[in-house]
Amino acid sequence: MATSQAAPVDPHSMQDVAPILAENGTPQPEGEEVLSETLYIQNLNEKVKIDVLKASLKGLFKSYGEVLDVVAHSNLRMRGQAFVSFASPEIAQKAMKEVRGFPLYSKPMQITFARTRSDAVVKRLDANNLEQHTAKRAEHKRRTRYSNPLKQKFKAKRMAAEIDGAAAAPAARRPNVQMPDEYLPPNKILFLQNLPESVTKDQLMALFSQYPNLHEVRLIPTKKDIAFVEYMDEGSAGVAKDALHNYKLDGENKIKITFARK
Repeated sequence: MATSQAAPVDPHSMQDVAPILAENGTPQPEGEEVLSETLYIQNLNEKVKIDVLKASLKGLFKSYGEVLDVVAHSNLRMRGQAFVSFASPEIAQKAMKEVRGFPLYSKPMQITFARTRSDAVVKRLDANNLEQHTAKRAEHKRRTRYSNPLKQKFKAKRMAAEIDGAAAAPAARRPNVQMPDEYLPPNKILFLQNLPESVTKDQLMALFSQYPNLHEVRLIPTKKDIAFVEYMDEGSAGVAKDALHNYKLDGENKIKITFARK
């Protein structure tokens, strides 16, 4: 069964969450897991679009009870994470027990209770305090904007990556531009591409021997769709090239013929 590895996101830095309080009115200690209407989900597939991810989570969890809200963001700090809110802690507990470890988009979900109440939950269960709830969260977010440990961690990692990238950046080099095959200078050897894989040396010999001074046909055992045809001189090779380029050897695919690189 998958277990949560990363530290939970700072609840007050989320756009629509506020702290769950213990019975004595103090914030719940971080190490204790207490029943909540909201589940915190990690290890989600980051390649899935946010709207698709949210719809998938809602579809997965709605069989356990009404889903009040699904919160997920594509920014770097929240990537691969989501919050799913239900109408009661009991529904959330049952959903977590049965879905934890489920491989959504090939990645097993890591699920814990959130240490926060979402706006949707407060609006449903404690609507009179919604305004106070959002104001308290906004004030906390403002005060911790620059001291939030997760933000500091991401900032430090980004700066380190930039420094490492600058140190490892190679000196500017002029790109190695290669001339396209179509513009290669004349050569007595022709390069054939897009051949049928069933082609034989005898077939190519019969085709290219229509033009004078054929010297040799060479097939490549490990690459059956290419071959080399050599003539006695460049002029003869040029005549065969112009005559047979785009010829449909099997009646379907056109063979490509260019001068071989010297």
